[in-house]
Amino acid sequence: MTATPEVDDFTRPFWDAAADGRLLIRHCRACAKAHHYPREFCPHCWSEDVGWEGASGRATLYTWSVVHRNDLPPFGGRVPYTAAVVDLAEGPRMMAEIVECPEGGLSIGMELEVTFRREDGEVAVPVFRPARRR
Repeated sequence: MTATPEVDDFTRPFWDAAADGRLLIRHCRACAKAHHYPREFCPHCWSEDVGWEGASGRATLYTWSVVHRNDLPPFGGRVPYTAAVVDLAEGPRMMAEIVECPEGGLSIGMELEVTFRREDGEVAVPVFRPARRR
């Protein structure tokens, strides 16, 4: 069993962009709303006129949980890790891991930015870290 996401024709643009350090989300051309997880239709208005658009990579922390036990590879080697739900600046919520921040440094509403985990030639997976001051 592997935790590597399945890449298919529909999700390939998302994973190719992630490999280049860019986050994509789906955007509806009919109602102008963004959504995530990727779907072939808009969950807001049901239009099929949706496409991939670049996201800013900015988010705020909605909630989190620290995982202390996970027997599934490769997660077992990462415990403890922080699983979170983040609010993307474009509107949708996304599940992701928080990195580069101890549990005590987390707070609801904190500013985050996307970065990407790359392991052993596998696909790049978006994760979030505290936003760096610019």
